[in-house]
Amino acid sequence: MEGRKVRWIAITLAICFAIYLAGLASSRAENGPAGNPVITFNKDVAPILYKNCVSCHRPGEVAPMSLLTYRQARPWARAIKEKVVERTMPPWHADPQHGVFENDRRLSQKEIDTIVAWVDSGAKEGDAKDLPPAPQFVEGWNIGQPDVIFSLLEEVSVPAEGVVPYQYYTVPTNFKEDRWVQAAEIRPGNRGVVHHVIIFVQEPGRTESRPGLRGTHLVGFAPGEEPVRFSPGTGKLIKAGSNLVFQMHYTPSGVAAKDRTSVGLVFAKGPVDKTVITRPVASRDLRIPPGADNHRVESAYTFTEDVHITGFMPHMHLRGKDFLYRAVYPDGRTEILLSVPKYDFNWQTIYKPARPVAMPKGSRLECVAHFDNSAKNRFNPDPTQEVRWGDQTWEEMMIGWITYTRDDEHLASPNATSTGGSSR
Repeated sequence: MEGRKVRWIAITLAICFAIYLAGLASSRAENGPAGNPVITFNKDVAPILYKNCVSCHRPGEVAPMSLLTYRQARPWARAIKEKVVERTMPPWHADPQHGVFENDRRLSQKEIDTIVAWVDSGAKEGDAKDLPPAPQFVEGWNIGQPDVIFSLLEEVSVPAEGVVPYQYYTVPTNFKEDRWVQAAEIRPGNRGVVHHVIIFVQEPGRTESRPGLRGTHLVGFAPGEEPVRFSPGTGKLIKAGSNLVFQMHYTPSGVAAKDRTSVGLVFAKGPVDKTVITRPVASRDLRIPPGADNHRVESAYTFTEDVHITGFMPHMHLRGKDFLYRAVYPDGRTEILLSVPKYDFNWQTIYKPARPVAMPKGSRLECVAHFDNSAKNRFNPDPTQEVRWGDQTWEEMMIGWITYTRDDEHLASPNATSTGGSSR
């Protein structure tokens, strides 16, 4: 009897020891030989890419490769590490000391460290059950399925070489009633030759076929520019019978091409209380001397009513160096609202304040930009020439685009009679 008891104790101990060893092996597999967690794509990296990267890095979008799956991302692992450590990806150029922005694309230090650890430990895939669901996109659109899509009425032929002046094409909406736009997205038909697009609203009775900076701006597209989405209760008005005017900037690529650009619109599903206004704060008389490496240009606008700014978009061309928005309030107080210390022509970002910026009546919005027209600027087309305002990229622009709403506009009020006013 005593011998049988000893055998049962020995068997029990053996089973417990086997369970312990199995658990230890599992823990090592999960945490690594030194007890550190193994970083995998499925568990750790995919959530970061899904949140910050795949809106561009997916099939059919502007980025050169997709990062939606492990198979797609793995060949680029070391390049991903390099770009996130440099903080060149995801692209974001605002100085963090000034303003907080809802569309800030920067990775946290923890997210960067996770990607670095993943690459340095062999860029493992991990367990399939750890992979979160991939974000769902409507094919071809970032704003979801548009309520209506308008395209150029016919294909445009773009020559292989030469300079193409801005082209303007009018597209009727045939709207029988006023429509409020909640979101809008431009989709170039041929990204290889479409540099930028601005779509203006031509209201009934208006005949201008080439609207300029003072046109009624609906939505734009430029390298790096995101689609527009307006907050609930705000939007841009397209009156019944209006046309859309497409301002097209084509840049020949060395091969004759064709383009048929489109715009998708999502309509507001609820009442709209405020019109979103887009306006430029520009300096058209700029003259940048040959060789100047830090030429300063300023522009300003004084508000004649209480408003709240909901977006900033600095715009310059290849000599653009930095851009700053500063508020001077009626009480004399000043505040830097946005600073872009290293402007990048290839990323025309709209910076959206986390909270709309109040600008009381009499506030002055100042824009300050610097241009590098020297040989040190590797993007400079010709440092020996004086540069003035012009449409083409070898010329220059200085525009501080802003979007805002008026505090005293309440279209949803029972007593409101306005149809939205100016929607520039």
